[in-house]
Amino acid sequence: MRRHSIILSLYPADTRELILKDPHSQITTIRIIEGERQLGFGLGQMLAQLSDRDMYPSEAALDLAILSLAITAADTRISRTTESQDSWTREIDLYVPVKDPALWLDNSNLLERMLKFLTGDLWRVFFRSRPSSLENLVDIPAGLLEAPFTSVCLFSGGLDSFVGAIDLLATGESPLFVSHYWDQGTSSQKPCARLLGTIYGDMGPRHVRAHIGFPDSLVSGSAPEMSTRGRSFLFFSLATMVASALDGNTPIYVPENGLISLNVPLDPLRLGAWSTRTTHPFYMARWQRLLDNIGISARLENPYRFKTKGEMLTGCVNTQFLKQSLATTISCSSIAKARWKGLSPRHCGFCVPCLIRRAAIQVAFGEDSTDYLIGDLTALPLNAKRVEAQHVRSFQMMRRRLNQHPELANILIHKSGPFSDYSQGEINEYIEVFRRGIVEVGTIVDDVIVRPS
Repeated sequence: MRRHSIILSLYPADTRELILKDPHSQITTIRIIEGERQLGFGLGQMLAQLSDRDMYPSEAALDLAILSLAITAADTRISRTTESQDSWTREIDLYVPVKDPALWLDNSNLLERMLKFLTGDLWRVFFRSRPSSLENLVDIPAGLLEAPFTSVCLFSGGLDSFVGAIDLLATGESPLFVSHYWDQGTSSQKPCARLLGTIYGDMGPRHVRAHIGFPDSLVSGSAPEMSTRGRSFLFFSLATMVASALDGNTPIYVPENGLISLNVPLDPLRLGAWSTRTTHPFYMARWQRLLDNIGISARLENPYRFKTKGEMLTGCVNTQFLKQSLATTISCSSIAKARWKGLSPRHCGFCVPCLIRRAAIQVAFGEDSTDYLIGDLTALPLNAKRVEAQHVRSFQMMRRRLNQHPELANILIHKSGPFSDYSQGEINEYIEVFRRGIVEVGTIVDDVIVRPS
């Protein structure tokens, strides 16, 4: 087990006088400036896309995006297996240059709590001043015209984000869609955008895509980490950077159904690795507090937090178009699993997101055009010892528990995080969407036979 220190450097001399909290940690220094003032690792590319639209983020929002580079580097390039005592909990220090260190130091405890909640790791975050020559990294020209966007919306290429895009575009909003792409799991973004363009006009000017990531060999002696629990910090940071370039209290929409947002652990094993918290209400509330604290006028909103995925589909403004297009979207946690059987990437059909997707489409439309690795879950009994059966069995067990003891829902939703920021009325809404979501998934798992082989 090793503690890791990730140091972001604007240029070589930038870290000359830096004193590390733990000088015996594994040190990884990342120079994030390419050339004189060009930010690297995809962030400069993102800024260029915004400037092409006459949009210029605030320095505070840019600092947030730079911080997200450090988080992404640590989260994706430090192995949980080899770099932690329990094969899960890593110890990570981040050193980040910012325009106003005092502002960020006041929020370091909040950030550390957010990151621990999100990833399960132990984080310490340290800030220092940018060099005076780089005090301002955003050159804002005079005489800017107001950008024609009323909101920002995350766009993953998944089914939820596709519904969110349809609902915004069909009801007269002018959102700027923000995507992050890296692997095959994000390959649906462009096809989905093209489909939307056939109905709602050219998506090119209202879609920006960031390609942010790091080489596998970034951290010496460590293999890459595939759990990516911290990914939403990057997504929210990119969206915030965009929102800060717009006038007013800009909404940032995060389209996610309530069941997956809560991500209640279906069994004790899922309290850790399986139960991600990327859009959990507690985490979203911490994010809003951070935005308020650093002076960014934006509102982080999940308009579907009280809806199941099936309710999202049936409530979509354009259900006919949605039904025709849904096979283009990607929901699977790992479409590359098909390679194990020598097949091209596709939905596995048995991971948690796939099961929620299948149930939602069944409830909404009765037929599903998605190509799944396992097309019919009921065709043959599933081997309880194999991965194909594990998530099905977990949903079956949770369905049975709630049937026998409906009152457990109130206890179970608190397993994945607290609701201290919300009224009892809102908590009741979360309880009910959890119950309805489990019932919804039950429509496709109740008849599946799972048994030892």
